[in-house]
Amino acid sequence: MTQEEIEITIREAIPDDAAQVARVLQQVGGETPYLVMDGKGAAFDVEEMAHNFADLYASENNVLMVAIIDEQIVGTASVSASAKKRMEHLGEVGISILKEYWGFGLGYAMMMALVDWASESGVIRRLELTVQERNTRAIKLYEKVGFQTEAIMHRGAKTDENEFLDVRLMSLMID
Repeated sequence: MTQEEIEITIREAIPDDAAQVARVLQQVGGETPYLVMDGKGAAFDVEEMAHNFADLYASENNVLMVAIIDEQIVGTASVSASAKKRMEHLGEVGISILKEYWGFGLGYAMMMALVDWASESGVIRRLELTVQERNTRAIKLYEKVGFQTEAIMHRGAKTDENEFLDVRLMSLMID
């Protein structure tokens, strides 16, 4: 068995990334049952997305990062925060990686890039996310980065078959 080294670039998204990001999010939605969106429900207006990326790039408390392998975007990681002064320090984390790239440490690298960005932002003081209890790989990743469980939300999500799922609220304080 050979071990192949792959070069990964993680950087902030720019407007030119919009079409690729839309494709990745659509594909990820169909590949995993762990996200709120599915492959069918994700309709993206690439022009609008490009405009939003420009706004994100200028924001002090919002970011969208992309992971690039061989000039192709293979994952996204984001922090979304409010423009309201009393809530601007709370960043909600989202991460999506194409299934083909699971298990390579990409999730960890992207999460650490978000934590570093949040620390340098000067605004974000708390990162939070929700994760389905059955997504044990993601929970282990978030714990490795330093997130702690604050609550279990019973019936926090449901499957396409209407089965209720427990969801974990996790957070990381940025000091």
